[in-house]
Formats: sequence, structure tokens, C-alpha cells
Amino acid sequence: QAQLVESGGGLVQPGGSLRLSCAASGVTLNYYVIGWFRQAPGKEREGVSYITRSGGSTNYADSVKGRFTISRDNAKSTVYLQMNSLKPEDTAVYYCAAAWGLVTGLFENDFNYWGQGTQVTVSS
Repeated sequence: QAQLVESGGGLVQPGGSLRLSCAASGVTLNYYVIGWFRQAPGKEREGVSYITRSGGSTNYADSVKGRFTISRDNAKSTVYLQMNSLKPEDTAVYYCAAAWGLVTGLFENDFNYWGQGTQVTVSS
């Protein structure tokens, strides 16, 4: 059973940066596509980014393109989300998720395992 644990969230001012980590256990990470999703208060969960098994391909939501970067270190069983130029609208609980099958986009149903989430708050 895969276990995913997010860390790195916190309070940051607009324009600041944070790096989220997603540590995996119980699985061989390079078997999985890893995605990041977020859920803001009162809103549905939305896809942010995902990275393929080898790290050779990435995908981003339009709202974060050019500001967020996803990467992975399979040797450390960890996936990262570097978030720069943060905006108040980035405030949300951020979740990482793992998919063992085909991922066709930033769709929750493509992902099989989920972490508990980490809170990111962007505020002055």
C-alpha cells in the first residue's frame, strides 16, 4: 500500500516562494506518475501539475505555468513542487497523488493514492 506524505507548506507573503515535498513509502516511486492537486476553501479540488515516471514530461495548470516547477528524485522516493511568485489565490491545501496507470491529464480519477495534504497560505 502506497503512503504519501506532503510537507513544506506554511504561511508566505505574496510574491514569495515555497517548496513542497511528497515523500513516498511502500512503493517503488518510479512506477508511478505523481501529481499535485489543491483545494481552496469552498472550492473543488483542482489539478496543479503532474510528472511522468522518468521525469521526462510534465504538465501544468494554466494558472501556475511559469511559476511552479515539479520535479522528482526517484532515488529519494520524493517529488517536489517549487512554487514561486505566489499569489493569494494559491492559498489551498495541496495534495500529492500517485497513479499506476495511464494519466490523461490533471484528472483526479486517474490517480490511485493520495496524501493527507499540506496547507499553503499566501497572505500579507
